[in-house]
Amino acid sequence: MTTEKTILTPELKVLNFQESLDFYTKLAGFEILYDRPEEDFAMLGINGARLMIEGLTEKSRTWKVGNLERPFGRGMHFQIEIPDVQSLYENFKKANYPIFFEMEEKWYRKNDKEVGNKQFLVQDPDGYVLRFFQDLGIRHRK
Repeated sequence: MTTEKTILTPELKVLNFQESLDFYTKLAGFEILYDRPEEDFAMLGINGARLMIEGLTEKSRTWKVGNLERPFGRGMHFQIEIPDVQSLYENFKKANYPIFFEMEEKWYRKNDKEVGNKQFLVQDPDGYVLRFFQDLGIRHRK
C-alpha cells in the first residue's frame, strides 16, 4: 500500500462490484490498495493514480444528485499516465475487450511547445471512460 498523499481521488459508483473490480485489476492493471468487501468498496491504484469503486447496493452510502443510467460519467473521462501503454492496450485486445478509441500518437500545444501522448480510451463496465497514455516528451512547435 502506498503512503503518498493523493490530492484528488474520484469515487465511482458501480452496478456490479465484482465485475468492476475484475476490470480494474485484471485488465486495466490497477492494484487493490485496500478494500472493504463487506461494503462493496475498494481503493485502487496504478502508477500513483488512485480511484475508489463502490457498489450501488443497500450497503453503500451514496450522494446521488440524480438518477444513474449507463453510461455513467457522461461528459468526462479520466486520463491516467502509465509507463507502458502499448502493453496495457494489448492486454485489452487479447481479452477482446472493446476499445472506445484506438491507440494513437497525439501532440498537444502547450504554450510555445507541444507535449506528446501515446494513448487509447476504454469504457469500464459502467461506461466510465478511461484514457490511458504514455508521455512522449516535449517538442518545439512547427
